[in-house]
Amino acid sequence: MLLYHFLNAEYGLLNIRHRRLKIARISELNDPFEFLGVATKSASLRRRYQQVKDGLNDYMGLVCFSGNWNNPVQWGHYADRHRGLCLGFEVTAQTHKVTYAAERLLPRPSTMKSEGPAAETHVTEILTTKFEHWSYEDEYRLFPQLQDQDPSGHYFLEFDDNVALREVIVGHRSAIGRDDIAQSLGPLARKVTTYKARLAFRSFDVARQKNDRLWS
Repeated sequence: MLLYHFLNAEYGLLNIRHRRLKIARISELNDPFEFLGVATKSASLRRRYQQVKDGLNDYMGLVCFSGNWNNPVQWGHYADRHRGLCLGFEVTAQTHKVTYAAERLLPRPSTMKSEGPAAETHVTEILTTKFEHWSYEDEYRLFPQLQDQDPSGHYFLEFDDNVALREVIVGHRSAIGRDDIAQSLGPLARKVTTYKARLAFRSFDVARQKNDRLWS
């Protein structure tokens, strides 16, 4: 499955050069409802779900992808207002598609106290449910374990056969040139398709620029 990850120019080129993606920490996500999507007035239940979130944050993170690269909102929000990059990956590792909902989840306190398939299903539901207004992201998630923290305190997912770089799409406002991409890719270039994006002529989409003369 081809999945896409948006970045600004600096980190996009850096990630290509280092063959890796930064793993996001659960405690630092920009949606405060992340992993706390249950609806309950019970303070003790809210504390219980917060404890689950805190526990997950200690040993795992997430890498977020989109099922498409054509949405201008994602370019605006996550690729520095169309001045960054979108990296396309062939992902064979286990991903979880996000479900978008108008209402918050029902709590399952008895399930949370147990172990086994029912508890795992509920935790997965918590991990992959977001408010419906986020649906433009068409999001898929990987949940890698946190290992080998670098000196800056960050964790990274290395490119490999399970998360293989296949496309580099340059934003239509980006100053990144062909040589910048080629130098960052190095020997990986023969396996990766690179192209410039443009605004579609008849819809609110981002499209591929097929006129190679317009990207130097």
